[in-house]
Order: sequence, then C-alpha cells, then structure tokens
Amino acid sequence: MSALIILTLVCILTYSFEIIFGLAGTIMMLPLLSFIYDAKTLVVYSVLPQILAATIGLLRSPKTVNLKFLANMVLFAAFGSVAGLYLFYYFSLGLFQVLLASAITVFGLYLVIAPKKIKLNNAVARLLDTLAGVSQALFGISGPIAMTRLLGSFQEKTMVRNYALAFFLTLNVFRVAGYVVNGTFTAEIGEMMLFSAPFLAVALWFVNHLHFKVNEIHFRRVVSWIILLGGLSLFYR
Repeated sequence: MSALIILTLVCILTYSFEIIFGLAGTIMMLPLLSFIYDAKTLVVYSVLPQILAATIGLLRSPKTVNLKFLANMVLFAAFGSVAGLYLFYYFSLGLFQVLLASAITVFGLYLVIAPKKIKLNNAVARLLDTLAGVSQALFGISGPIAMTRLLGSFQEKTMVRNYALAFFLTLNVFRVAGYVVNGTFTAEIGEMMLFSAPFLAVALWFVNHLHFKVNEIHFRRVVSWIILLGGLSLFYR
C-alpha cells in the first residue's frame, strides 16, 4: 500500500508539470519511482497519467489544434510506433534503461543549447514525427522529440502544449491497443492504475489553469532543463 501511495503522490506532482508545460511528466516520474518499480512496469503504467493529462488539458483549453496538421504528424508517427512497439518486447531491462536515458539526454541537451534555432523543412519534420512514434512506443516518452518538432513549427506556448498533448494522446491510444493485444497489462499494473486514477484526475483538473500563467520564455527554459536533467538522472539509477 505504501508503494501505491508514493506512486500516486509522485505522479500527481510530475504529471501536474506535464499538464502545465505539455511534457516531461514521465521523464520525471521514471527516475523518482525506479527504486520501487522496474522501468518497463512504469513505462506501461504511464499510459494512464499521460492519457489523463492530455484529455483534461485539451478539454480545459482553447481549441488551438488543427486536425489536418495533427493527422499528418500522427500518420508518420504511426509507422514509427509499429517499429517501436515491436522492439519493446526484445530489449533487456539494462539495455532498455541505457537507451531511454541516452535518448532523453541527447534531445534535452539540444533544446537547452539551441531552443530558438530550430528551423525545420518538411523532410526533417516528418523524420522527427516518425522518431517520436518509435520513442513513444519503445520508451513511453516522445516529448523531447515532439517538442523539438513543435518548437520549430509554432511560437505560442499554448499551441505548442496543446499539439503535444493531442499528439501524445493519439500515440498513447495506439500503445494501449498494442499492450492489450500482447497481454502486457499485468495485475500489478492494473492495481497501480485503479488506485491512482481518481486522485490523478481530480488533481490534474484543477492544476491545468496554471499553464496560462506561465511566461513564454520560462516555458521553453524550464521544459528544456527538465528533459536534460531527467535523462542524466536515469544513468545513475
């Protein structure tokens, strides 16, 4: 029971950050809880708070998502998700941890160094969409890649956040379907979800309004550093 309480409290804190800034909930959650649960269990569990954060964030925000633009992102990400979901079942736990930390750190470092210098042509944008799909299915995280792509496409923070939430929501629905087909949801993960879901939903519903009080510059700076530090911390588990 104590593990479930800690899980819920940590996820309320980390996914409150995600609903405010559009990403990094899972990046922060993994190192904080990896001493209690293994990485793969946490990645599978993360579909619940990610779906809750995305759904509540979009429901309680101005309608800024163009469905055609989102559909083009998701189309290329879907191809990547197929590959990522397949690879998910063939990595050892140790290799999985190292790859996860490496991917987060590389993209976090890039965002810290040059967040405003991103210039994307169509080919690069589609490549990032595809890689985001691979990362989401394989690691349960695509925020660093998707944010790099979205910062190169939009300037306004609410548009960046809402496209990120809509993108993650779509990919997480794909992940859930893949997990169901492959029998990935265990009794332990089900217990984690059932215990934490009500508390998470209530907390995220009320926290969402804080997004609109965040300064644009602080928005980019905080997100970039959290991604980088979250990746580095996973190397020292």
